[in-house]
Amino acid sequence: MPPLICEAEMPNRSGSAKGRSVEITEVPERNRFEARVDGRTAGFAEYIRTGNLVVYPHTEVAEEFAGLGIGSALARAALDDARSRGLPVLAVCPFISAWMSRHPEYRDLAYRSRSRVSD
Repeated sequence: MPPLICEAEMPNRSGSAKGRSVEITEVPERNRFEARVDGRTAGFAEYIRTGNLVVYPHTEVAEEFAGLGIGSALARAALDDARSRGLPVLAVCPFISAWMSRHPEYRDLAYRSRSRVSD
């Protein structure tokens, strides 16, 4: 079993705690982080990691878990992992990109091109 990255309480659709938790693990052989609830895969965030950059191309949450904070838990775990590795983030995934813009504490991770090419 992959190592546990984080565990968080899941709210129900009205916002109160359900007593269930989401577990986020990294699954390196699949290049993704997975969210599990009651042993079932509830969602995942794919990544492409190099020594200089991590790209998040796609995040998906199963419809039955929509609105329960699964995507946010995946985003936070993925971005915390990038930070711990000292890697900038290229968020191609619209969800991860929007999540970063709503959480200023993660904006410093955004990849900035250093190209100085001109015509």
